[in-house]
Amino acid sequence: MAKDGSPYYVFTDDFYQRLANGDMSVESIDSIRTSNGGGSVSAMSITDSSVGSNNSLHTVLMHPDLRQKTTYSRGTLSHSVVLPSSVITHNGFGQEDLLTAHLMDDRYPTEGLEDYEDWTIDLRRLSMGPPFAQGAFGRLYKGSYNGEDVAVKILERPENDLQRSLLMETQFAKEVTMLAKAKHQNVVRFIGACRKPMVWCIVTEYARGGSVRSFLSRRSSRSIPLKLAVKQALDVARGMEYLHSLDIIHRDLKSDNLLIATDKSIKIADFGVARIEVQTEGMTPETGTYRWMAPEMIQHRQYNHKVDVYSFGIVLWELITGFLPFQNMTAVQAAFAVVNRGVRPSIPADCPPALVDIMCRCWDTNPECRPSFSHVVRLLEHAQVEITTTVRRARFRCGCMTRPLTSD
Repeated sequence: MAKDGSPYYVFTDDFYQRLANGDMSVESIDSIRTSNGGGSVSAMSITDSSVGSNNSLHTVLMHPDLRQKTTYSRGTLSHSVVLPSSVITHNGFGQEDLLTAHLMDDRYPTEGLEDYEDWTIDLRRLSMGPPFAQGAFGRLYKGSYNGEDVAVKILERPENDLQRSLLMETQFAKEVTMLAKAKHQNVVRFIGACRKPMVWCIVTEYARGGSVRSFLSRRSSRSIPLKLAVKQALDVARGMEYLHSLDIIHRDLKSDNLLIATDKSIKIADFGVARIEVQTEGMTPETGTYRWMAPEMIQHRQYNHKVDVYSFGIVLWELITGFLPFQNMTAVQAAFAVVNRGVRPSIPADCPPALVDIMCRCWDTNPECRPSFSHVVRLLEHAQVEITTTVRRARFRCGCMTRPLTSD
């Protein structure tokens, strides 16, 4: 079960074909359920799931040297099994700390980063804190490096799966490459990385404010002041304009991957599923999260950087309303509605027309009709001036989630 209450799913090529052809009902989609995969269908993406409590679930680590051969009521634990973290301990570490234990174990050599040796972190200067998010093959921890608060992503090398291991190795290298060359105030700052025989590690700055999604959730979906919403939307648009100028497609732009700094500015994070745009052929279409995903990605069709623009339109709606997109649907029901019925989130009646126009243009079904981020920045700047001069403390507390969803 996902944090938003949505069940997890796994999909076949037949699923995408039927979805693209429009011959699947919401009920038939909702009936496709498994215990692995989910609304976020990227193995590399770190989801915003809370971890660390005794009742939370953790993925049992796959590598034999990371996995304790512990006898449980169901027998010896095997990889890809999800069990309560309190069941297992390993050399004094809880299950959630096995990745940390290997990373910090000086018996295992630290491997340099090819072409990026200067970015190889010195583990003697790294202090690990508790995990605060996890995905299928790794976890995100709070830590300290040279006295600075940092976020530490640790990914596990898959056991006995050469193809997946090579894919994740490539993903790791690309993420390091992108982070190392991305220097912008609205993109999370890269500090360093390293490789070990069984894990990879990426260290970035730590945003004390957490993610935009968690911030909105803590507010019980109460919207934030409109001026702040537009300012933060501009931060995202400027950061994405910069990334697109480097030919980087994020592919998983969503509120979980937008971090709030101390000054309330936004920093774009989690490049685990990003790609260099010139390598569009063969892009994995399942990457991303359905509530924010462009129709062409859902339908397994060829796509380009405009998928990020679509996702931004959904994020802008979140910032304005405070709601989770399609919160009255499961993730897959939302995907069906977006593709087959042209459904988009319902826009508040009192939303300034300039913002309505930006959202609708960004989430247009036709990628060619979506604006570039350079254009989005200009539109938001004009909207910001208008709002600053005409709106005082606009907040939207409408009943928009009880009204019918709009069609594109």
